[in-house]
Amino acid sequence: MNEPDKQQPPPPLTLWEMLQSVLAAALGVQSGKNRSRDFSRGKPSHFILLGLMFTGLFVLVLLGAVKLILHLATG
Repeated sequence: MNEPDKQQPPPPLTLWEMLQSVLAAALGVQSGKNRSRDFSRGKPSHFILLGLMFTGLFVLVLLGAVKLILHLATG
């Protein structure tokens, strides 16, 4: 009564793996191996949420840098 081994689903991506993928995608340097890993193991909603958070943080950093430069230039 041996049951055939059922193939285990791959483990979900860790937060660190998803962050690396989002940053690589933002820079346009994602490898094919990681891209296929993301499509097979990741959830689109997680990548969308992380992408939106990264974009918001990026805009805030740019805004802060511009304000700092303008303050130093006029000060």
